[in-house]
Amino acid sequence: MRVLNLVPSADSTAFRGQVRALRERGVDCVTLAVPGTHVPGERSRSPLDYLVHLGRTLRAAAGDVDVVHANQGVVAPAALLAPKLPTVVSLWGTDLYGPLGAVSRACARAATAVVVMSDAMADELDADCRVVPHGVDTERFRPRDRRAARDALGWSDDRSHVVYPYSPERTVKNFPRARRVVDAATAELEDRPVIHAVTGVPHAEMPTYLNAADALLLTSEHEGSPNAVKEALACNLPVVATPVGDVPERLDSVGPSAVAATDAGLVDALVDVLSRGDRSNGRQCVAGLDRDWTARQLEDVYRSAIADA
Repeated sequence: MRVLNLVPSADSTAFRGQVRALRERGVDCVTLAVPGTHVPGERSRSPLDYLVHLGRTLRAAAGDVDVVHANQGVVAPAALLAPKLPTVVSLWGTDLYGPLGAVSRACARAATAVVVMSDAMADELDADCRVVPHGVDTERFRPRDRRAARDALGWSDDRSHVVYPYSPERTVKNFPRARRVVDAATAELEDRPVIHAVTGVPHAEMPTYLNAADALLLTSEHEGSPNAVKEALACNLPVVATPVGDVPERLDSVGPSAVAATDAGLVDALVDVLSRGDRSNGRQCVAGLDRDWTARQLEDVYRSAIADA
């Protein structure tokens, strides 16, 4: 089976892991990323970049390809224009909830098969789709010695450390809210917790940050199935988060961890987690959600799409 993968940026660690796992299962994957550069809050790709990508897609689809997989709604129109080929559209979260939501919905209705990241997204889409969240690299993301991780980062061992796993420039992730929550929690704690906005760090180094931290704080306005949460759970790091995407489901049996919709609820949850100082049981709750599982699910989607086309 040969799959033509369309993606806005091939730099996505979740996407790269997905392709690697599919190749390990014998699926021949070809990737076409949109040219140009996208920097949240600073620079976006131009319409010309997407036209160039469309031309490259049509040329590639004319070759030996069995199925076209659009990874994110923004590249779904190009997939649907590939003639006489089954199309799979994966929606990741922002493409459904953000300004391109109408485009994503329209493309989902026209695709041969649709994949979403969570049950919440499936309910929002209200269309025939399959829930296949991105898997976690459970070999890389695993519990390690916290003191050694802090030493490696130069973090003080007499302070609490909270990881915010996104760039503060990404408005949908709501860093100002995370800052407010940590500041409010400080008034109820003996030490002054430090918030670390971890961005631009090689993915291979993220386990060190997650093992060095006392909690991961996610204040997003919407998500699909945030890998940052699943990676934190694989390291047994407690998570405090807004009820977005599949986060409530992921944290349902995890302790200490909590989901809260209000600032006050997030503050109380963070104070509880930091006061206890315990690691969570998160790893056992994501044990089956590795990248091989995701690859197996996608391979089944591809075969079904090919049969239905």
